[in-house]
Amino acid sequence: MLTLYHAPKSRSSSVVELLEELGVLDKVDVRRVTIPRQDGSGARDPANPHPEGKVPYLVNGQDHVRERGAIMLYLTDTFPEAGLGPLPGDPRRGQYLSWLSWYQGVLEPVAILHFCGINHPALAASLRDYDTAVARLDEVLTKQPYLLGEDFSAADLLVAGPFMFFGPEQMPRTPAVDDWVQRIQSRPSMARVAELDA
Repeated sequence: MLTLYHAPKSRSSSVVELLEELGVLDKVDVRRVTIPRQDGSGARDPANPHPEGKVPYLVNGQDHVRERGAIMLYLTDTFPEAGLGPLPGDPRRGQYLSWLSWYQGVLEPVAILHFCGINHPALAASLRDYDTAVARLDEVLTKQPYLLGEDFSAADLLVAGPFMFFGPEQMPRTPAVDDWVQRIQSRPSMARVAELDA
C-alpha cells in the first residue's frame, strides 16, 4: 500500500488534495508527522523516514519519492483514470512535465527570494525574477483557464499552491492568475482537505 507522510497545513497538503482529486484517498495510508515550523514550533518526527525529516514523502514498498512535483507525477501516472496528468504519448505530456519542473526550479525559488527581499543579477539571470515568473503564468492564463488548456491537472494544483497559501499581499498576481487561483480554491477537494487538516 502507498504511504504518504504528511504534516497538516504544509506543502504536503497539496498532495493530499491531489489524492482527493484522484479519488484514491482511501487507497493511501496518510500518516501524520510533525515537522519543524518557521515559527519555531514542531520538531523532526522520528516516525518520518524522509532523509531530511520533511514532507511530503511517498513510500510504495521499497520505492520512495520526495519533492512534490515528482510525487504528483508518480501519483498521476499510478492512477491515470482521473485524467489529472497526461501520460506518455499524450501531446500535452511535455507541457505537464515542464510545469511540474518549472514550479520547483523557478517559481518556488523566486517566490522565496522575493518574499525575503533578496535581489542579485546572477539570481535573476539564472532563475528569473518574481515578476517575470508571474508574467509567464499570466501569458498562459489570459488565454485558457488552466495551465494545460481547458482541463484542470495536477500541475495547476502544484503551481497554484503558494498563491493559495500566502495570498495576494505576500504573493502579488495579475487578475488572470488570481482568477485561476480562485477556480482552484473553489474545488471541493480544497474544503475536504482543510477539514481533514483541522
